[in-house]
Amino acid sequence: MKKISLIGLLVLAGLLSAYSQKYAFVDTDYILQNIPTYNAAQSQLDEQSKVYQDEVQALYNEIEKLWKNYQAEKVLLTEEKRNEMEEAIIAKEREAKKLQNDYFGQEGLLYKKREELIKPIQDEVYNAVKEIANESGYAVVFDSSSGPTMLYTNPRYDVSDEVLQRLGYKN
Repeated sequence: MKKISLIGLLVLAGLLSAYSQKYAFVDTDYILQNIPTYNAAQSQLDEQSKVYQDEVQALYNEIEKLWKNYQAEKVLLTEEKRNEMEEAIIAKEREAKKLQNDYFGQEGLLYKKREELIKPIQDEVYNAVKEIANESGYAVVFDSSSGPTMLYTNPRYDVSDEVLQRLGYKN
């Protein structure tokens, strides 16, 4: 009987401690939209993106014009001239794709500009969330703007090392 009572008491204590953890959520989209420097930075990025997009689009328009001219003149051209025009079109396409990647790729100019303008603001928001979570004793803070994403987790509740040990791995 004592064993059952002790087990029941331990289960009850475990449940109570699980329920005593506090959770919160934030909407980072809402927060960012209410920060004037973020809106200014986003506008600057949008303007720069439009400039880059127009430049890339102009190249693609030029390629389309070259292609149409080639199609119209193809039957009148020698094989050497056809090959020359095809190579010119292919070179222009490569140039356009390279420019597009230079502007919009993972290491492109727009990405770097975004890192320069937006990341410091996002870091500020994250640090504020972290401070509030620590001050208020939240175990987890979720970001409701992008689905169920955990924005902050208290490392005190991280049991990853215990899972590794239980699986027989050393950390």
